[in-house]
Amino acid sequence: MRREFVLRVILKSVFLVIFNALFFILGFNTLFFVLGGTEHNASVWISYSFIHFAYFMLLLMPKLIPDSQSREIFKASIYAISLVYFLVELVTGVFFILIALESYKITFLVQLCIAGVYGVILTLHMIANEWTADAEKKRQPQIAYIKDASIKVKDLLEGINDKETKRKVERVYDALYSSPVKSYPDLEAEENRIRQSIRTLEEAVSSGNTDCIISLASSLEVAIHDRNRRLAMYN
Repeated sequence: MRREFVLRVILKSVFLVIFNALFFILGFNTLFFVLGGTEHNASVWISYSFIHFAYFMLLLMPKLIPDSQSREIFKASIYAISLVYFLVELVTGVFFILIALESYKITFLVQLCIAGVYGVILTLHMIANEWTADAEKKRQPQIAYIKDASIKVKDLLEGINDKETKRKVERVYDALYSSPVKSYPDLEAEENRIRQSIRTLEEAVSSGNTDCIISLASSLEVAIHDRNRRLAMYN
């Protein structure tokens, strides 16, 4: 793990090392100045700073992705936006470094506008990602309700030998399995009653009370269909 961390740091440092080596060490004549050293005007230093800002944003943004099922999708989209900004800024920044305008105003305003566009697009995507992550968090308990209930009822089938009784419980399982996972607060009480009925059904199966199992299975099937019918009214 430590070795992987070191390798990642080295990989992320390659651009910074090469770029700064070219900027500070390499010297060659351009139309306007000699590149290299530390003697540069304000417009060059502004471009230098914006390029580094874009690169650090490229490294930082994927770490600010909210935890959710769609984290990898969020990460890919945010990384793509930051990568495009970095490439645009790199080309723009190098251009302004090479021409080294005496006045810093054009250099600063152009790169500030590019950063501003990046900031707006990035913020909109991050807001959308937060909404999606919140929706997924709310959806998890809803999915768990159907999944857990279905698993419990399916497990009960193994302890039932009577064919007619087993068929009744299978109908409950089918009703649960095909139920929508979406839910609403108004259905919480009804869903809690269904959970409680399943626990009672488990006790009936454990005791081998066939009449009780059939009665509970019938009432459960009705309750599940009623819950699904009420849920459909919200859509």
